[in-house]
Amino acid sequence: MSEEILINVTPPETRVAVIENGVVQELIIERSRERGLVGNIYKGEVCRVLPGMQAAFVDIGLDRAAFLHLSDLCSKELEKKGSENIEHYLHEGQAIIVQVVKDPLGSKGARLTTEIAIPSRYQVYMPFSQTSGVSQRIECDAERARLRACLDGFRKEHGCGGFIARTAAECAEESVLLADMAFLLKLWEAISEKIATAKPKEFIHNDLPLSVRTLRDLYKESIDRVRVDSRETYLRMVEFAEMFVPEIVPVLEHYSGECPVFDIYSVEDEIKKALERKVKLKSGGHLVFDQTEAMTTVDVNTGGYVGGRNLEETIFKTNLEAAQTIARQLRLRNLGGIIIIDFIDMKSEDHKKQVLQALERHLEKDRAKTKITEVSALGLVEMTRKRTRESLEHILCEPCSACGGRGVLKTAETVCLEIFREIIREVRQYKVQTLLVLASNAVVEMLLDEEANMLAELETFLGVQIKFRAEAQYNQEQYDVVLL
Repeated sequence: MSEEILINVTPPETRVAVIENGVVQELIIERSRERGLVGNIYKGEVCRVLPGMQAAFVDIGLDRAAFLHLSDLCSKELEKKGSENIEHYLHEGQAIIVQVVKDPLGSKGARLTTEIAIPSRYQVYMPFSQTSGVSQRIECDAERARLRACLDGFRKEHGCGGFIARTAAECAEESVLLADMAFLLKLWEAISEKIATAKPKEFIHNDLPLSVRTLRDLYKESIDRVRVDSRETYLRMVEFAEMFVPEIVPVLEHYSGECPVFDIYSVEDEIKKALERKVKLKSGGHLVFDQTEAMTTVDVNTGGYVGGRNLEETIFKTNLEAAQTIARQLRLRNLGGIIIIDFIDMKSEDHKKQVLQALERHLEKDRAKTKITEVSALGLVEMTRKRTRESLEHILCEPCSACGGRGVLKTAETVCLEIFREIIREVRQYKVQTLLVLASNAVVEMLLDEEANMLAELETFLGVQIKFRAEAQYNQEQYDVVLL
C-alpha cells in the first residue's frame, strides 16, 4: 500500500492531506487566525467553581472561559488530598497552570487539564506524574518491557516526572530515546522559567506549527513521501527532522510543480464532496450524513443498486461497501462524538456480524479512538469517535443566513399566509388605510398571482389598500409590513 502526505502552505492557512493508494483519507486544516489551541499551556485564573458539576471555569484570556473537570486535575494532587470535592482543590481567583486538551467546539469553551503533557517524536513528558507508560498500540510484550525499563531508568537517574512511550518509539534505539527525553527535560525547564514570571490569564507555551506536527504525529515507516509546496516550510521541516527524526529526511520533498500540490490526487474535489450530505457508493447506493450538535447520523440506502441474486445479498453487499466508505468519511470529515449508523436492515445474523467486523477493520487506521456497539433492536449501530478539533464542515462553513442552519426554508405559500395574518394584526391595532408589504420576489409573485383572489377579499374585508414591493436582498422567509 502506497502512502503519502501532501502539505499545502499559504500565509492564511496550512492544509495537510493523508493519501493512501491514491485516495484522500484524512484532512487537517489550520488557519493562522484560528490556530488550534490543543497543547497550549496557560497560567489561568479560576473565575467560577461549580460544586454541582464538580468542575470549574478558568479564564485563560480567550473569548470564552475554559472548562476544567475534577477528573482532569493532576493525578498527583488528587492522590495527595484524596477528595472528590472540587472545592477542596480550587477557589475563585486562584492562579493555576493548565493545558488545553480540546479546542473550543461550537458554543463550548476549551477543555483543560492540569496534568501537563509535552509531546515529542517518541515520548510524552508528564512533569507532574510519578509513573511511566507505553502506548497500547505497541503489542509486543518484550518491546513494552524494554521501553518501560528505558523510561524508568532515565526517570530514576534524573529524578524527573513520568514519560509515556509513543507508538513511534517501537524498535527505536535506546540512545535515540534518551536524547529525546533529555530534550523534553530542557524544554520543560524553559517552560518552568516562563511560568515563574507569568501573570494570570497569560499564555505560556504553544505546540509546534501544523507542518512540523505532521512529522511528529503522522509520519510512520510506511509513508513513501511527504511533499510540501513551500520552500520556507520545507527547510523548517528538514531542520526539525535532522535534529529529532533523521530517518524522515529522505522522504521530505519540496514540491515546485506548476500543478497545485492538492490537484495531484484531486484533493480539492474531495473537500467539496466532504461538505455534501450525500455520498455516492460505487454500487449505486448512497449515504446521507446529517451533522447536528448532539450527534451525527448516517443513513445507508441501496439507491439504484439492484444487482445480486436476491434482495438480502444486495443489501449485504451495499452495507459492506457502506462500512468502508463510512470509516473513510468519518476521518475525512473529522466527525466526532456520538455517531448513529442506520445500515439497511439485514435478516441474517451472520451478515450483521460481518458488516460490524468490516466497520471495525476499516476504523483501525483511524488515529482517533473509536468504540462500536452491536446492532440494536432497531437495526442501528451506535458508535463514538473521540473529538479533539472542529469538524471539516465547522471549519470551512457557517450556518445559512436564510435558514439559520435548519437546512430548510418556509414555502412561499406559508410566508404569504403569515403576511395575511400580520396585515390583519396591523390594521386592527393601528386603524390604517394603506399598507406596504416588502418581501422576496417569489413571495410577491405568489401574492399577486396565485393568492390574488384571497388578497382582494382581504382588502375588501379590512377596507385598506395593500401595496407590494419585491426586495432582491430578502430571503424567502423575510418580509416587512410597513404602515403608510
